[in-house]
Amino acid sequence: MTFTLPDLPYAHDALQPYMSKETLEYHHDKHHQAYVTNGNNLLKGTEFEGKSLEDIVKGSFGKNQGLFNNAAQHYNHTLFWKWMKPNGGGSKLPGKLAKKIDEDLGGFEKFKADFAAAGAGQFGSGWAWLSVKNGKLEVSKTPNGENPLVHGASPILGVDVWEHSYYIDYRNRRPDYLKAFVDHLVNWEYVEELFSKAS
Repeated sequence: MTFTLPDLPYAHDALQPYMSKETLEYHHDKHHQAYVTNGNNLLKGTEFEGKSLEDIVKGSFGKNQGLFNNAAQHYNHTLFWKWMKPNGGGSKLPGKLAKKIDEDLGGFEKFKADFAAAGAGQFGSGWAWLSVKNGKLEVSKTPNGENPLVHGASPILGVDVWEHSYYIDYRNRRPDYLKAFVDHLVNWEYVEELFSKAS
């Protein structure tokens, strides 16, 4: 397979004021496009040609750093756009997911605090995650383009904490961006869909 840039599932200005039109134009149209272009160039002539994106990410980890960086970021961003929606966020979660967050993570408020801490505490570029691993939910953080797939987990929610994701709107206030993400942007229905598949 070759990588292609997915369309945003909403207009570039649909997530304002929490994520600006300018941020999405740069982040989706330029940064994500660069991962797609570079990934396709690095994929040519490798053993990973014709494999699924997940298999490329898992197979190239620790073996082909250039390909991994671009394939993983393509994978992460393809999900990231779907993890957000206009009028998203808040604490009204689908029932099964809410119950599991209570069971495994000590309730929604504790999850929210731990998820924000993971994102704020990731030094430099990276991601914060909510994943399913061995049937349990866990919060984690990873550097650069690394993701839970390469650690035997299925990501069901992730937030990009690379500066290009928030600097236009929040400057150096990463915690404010993380709060806005959970309070106003998360598409919990899509998280629930991924949770059901991973369970």
